[in-house]
Amino acid sequence: MRLGNTPRPGTRKTRPLLYLDVDGVLNPEAPLAGFTEHTVGRLTIRINPDHGTWLRDLSVHYDLVWATTWEEHANQHIGPLLDLPPLPHVAISNYVAQAGDPRTPLLQLPRMRKWAPILRHAEGRPFAWVDDVIPLTIRRQALPHRRALRLISVRPEDGLTRRHVDMLHRWAVRLKRRA
Repeated sequence: MRLGNTPRPGTRKTRPLLYLDVDGVLNPEAPLAGFTEHTVGRLTIRINPDHGTWLRDLSVHYDLVWATTWEEHANQHIGPLLDLPPLPHVAISNYVAQAGDPRTPLLQLPRMRKWAPILRHAEGRPFAWVDDVIPLTIRRQALPHRRALRLISVRPEDGLTRRHVDMLHRWAVRLKRRA
């Protein structure tokens, strides 16, 4: 029972979800060429318009969902910069732990705070999750479900790359063939 009593990914045979983090993924720490800086309040974010193209291409295979502490604010500040329509989001900051959530080592609670909300949000649908913080505990819990769940870890310095996008395309095609 690695995932507690949350719905197991892939138990609902529907189109997969793609959960997207912002900081460290779409807003990397040390981006290379192609990124433009934007000011959001007191924050400076770096966005690459290619990411918008890549995500729109991925939306052929996936339903895109924000899985970021930006939550609904990603639609206001990030989505328009990438020319994305409003996306649903996972409620992370207000998530209240539920009986049956995956077990989390106490010292890893801050790094694992997205895991249970994402599993609950997916409701058994297959999904991929792109983030710069995916702890080993989550990887271990996800391993038995790897046919219906793909974790894509990115380096926060670089963010999302074409290699990650190509991996997501290949996985979606394999998933569709199996269905």
